[in-house]
Amino acid sequence: MQQIGIRRRTQRWLRNSLPFWLILPTVLILLTIQVYPALYTIWLSFQERKPTGWSFVGWANFKRLFGMGLFGESVGHTFVFLLGYAGLTLVLGFVIALLLNRKLRFSGFYVTLLFIPWIIADIIVGIVFRLLVVPDYGLLSGILQNPALFPPNGLSVLTAVPPRPWLGDFPFPPAPAMIYLILAAAWRALPFVTLLLLAAMQTIPREILESSRIDGANRGQVIRYIVIPLILPTLVVAIFSLTLSGMNGVGMVFSLTGGGPGSSTEVLSYMLYSIGWRQLEFGRAAALALIIAAVNWLLIGGTLRLTGVEERSR
Repeated sequence: MQQIGIRRRTQRWLRNSLPFWLILPTVLILLTIQVYPALYTIWLSFQERKPTGWSFVGWANFKRLFGMGLFGESVGHTFVFLLGYAGLTLVLGFVIALLLNRKLRFSGFYVTLLFIPWIIADIIVGIVFRLLVVPDYGLLSGILQNPALFPPNGLSVLTAVPPRPWLGDFPFPPAPAMIYLILAAAWRALPFVTLLLLAAMQTIPREILESSRIDGANRGQVIRYIVIPLILPTLVVAIFSLTLSGMNGVGMVFSLTGGGPGSSTEVLSYMLYSIGWRQLEFGRAAALALIIAAVNWLLIGGTLRLTGVEERSR
């Protein structure tokens, strides 16, 4: 009897602990690739590499960052890039999704073509867009360097001097290179946002749209009062994706502008790359990585509050 009791307790323990053993591989992977690097980054942000090894310096790395003029400039460039990139991509994606939602001929073929930019790596897109505007042999160089269209001497996108800022040191209006970077980034992200919004629009019952038209609503009113409220959660997901990818992406800046001309396209993510892998100051790079992570959380919280999803979900 005692052996039977022990066997039953063992079976009960195995049955109750089975969920833990099933998720254990995933937990170990997350600890390896997420938790440990995060904790190591926090430790590294308070260290400085010296000939004798790592030395604790406290908040010195953060103070050095905040004391750099380039840091404040990069914050401004990041804000301008995020606003232009997310806004342009979201508007164009919404318009194209509306067009594709209207049962057009060959709509499946259009969707397939639309998806092509999304499968291309950031660095490749940056190289292609750079080749388009390279002076002398770029596909668009003949148009851009025409003095009649861009007086007085034409426009060299990658080397043009930024215009004088309107608001103190805030980098607006942006440099031509920044505008071109926004266009390139929006072109690559457009397929994902378009297909995301198109899928959400196709879940709206046709009866609701038809009854609104019978009641006399025009197309603009249908979009404003029916389509947008019903796909609002998907819009929030799109904004999340665009904000986080724009905040953390470095490949396109690296291959398209290299942060130039000067520092007119040096966003925070590219500054992190420069400090960490060009200057090899890993302590200061880790401090900047923590600042970027905090900004990511602030952007997510701000997006939720602005869209009102947080209140509606309660």
